[in-house]
Amino acid sequence: MKEILADTGPIVAYLVRSDRDHAWAKKEFTQITRPLLTCEAVIAEALFLLRRGGLEPDGLLDLIRRGLLVPKFDLALEITAIQQLIKTYRNIPMSLADACLVRMAEIYPESKVMTLDSDFVVYRKSRRKVIPLLCPR
Repeated sequence: MKEILADTGPIVAYLVRSDRDHAWAKKEFTQITRPLLTCEAVIAEALFLLRRGGLEPDGLLDLIRRGLLVPKFDLALEITAIQQLIKTYRNIPMSLADACLVRMAEIYPESKVMTLDSDFVVYRKSRRKVIPLLCPR
């Protein structure tokens, strides 16, 4: 089965019932049978957004503790590729979390990125390959 790489938006939507994409995220999360892979940058963004919305991070941290959301990226090992991606997409501009997910899509070539971010329609893995997406639109 293909890996699913989780971006910030779907994680927050899943955890926040009032989020406009909550129903979609909840449906997708319940259908996934393997752990979602992500990176620490996505987790940091999600924690920030939850806190900014006045919510505790317990739900997110529980997903990690239970092994349903697994940070599986070593920024130190991939820093050269990350720098190149951020430079390539400086006009967007590309966030660290997005760069890590694009690099993860290269490392896991059969993966899909679960996202709400339309920038992933523009991003390419391995310079020219479209990144398969799991998104509501």
